[in-house]
Amino acid sequence: MFLVDLCVVKVNFPEADFWLIRLGSHNKVGMPVKKFYKEHIGIKVTRLDILIPDYLFYVFLDLFNRKYFKNFCAQGTLSLVYIKVSQVERLKFETS
Repeated sequence: MFLVDLCVVKVNFPEADFWLIRLGSHNKVGMPVKKFYKEHIGIKVTRLDILIPDYLFYVFLDLFNRKYFKNFCAQGTLSLVYIKVSQVERLKFETS
């Protein structure tokens, strides 16, 4: 199961539960935040029977702290890097 099966993921999404910094330095890209900015990737949980939005926020905080986005998703050759919406949508969740 992928994140896109559980959530709506898009840019310029003020109704989202939280957002990921999409563009910036290696130290900021992928950081989950609770404040809307039109350039951030918004994530809204649609399958509330499976996933709690606050829990998912902390999952992304853990991924950020483990430098997941820095190591695998950040792209660009300058000091400014970015992640794609499609990369976030394709995050895989294990089901048991």
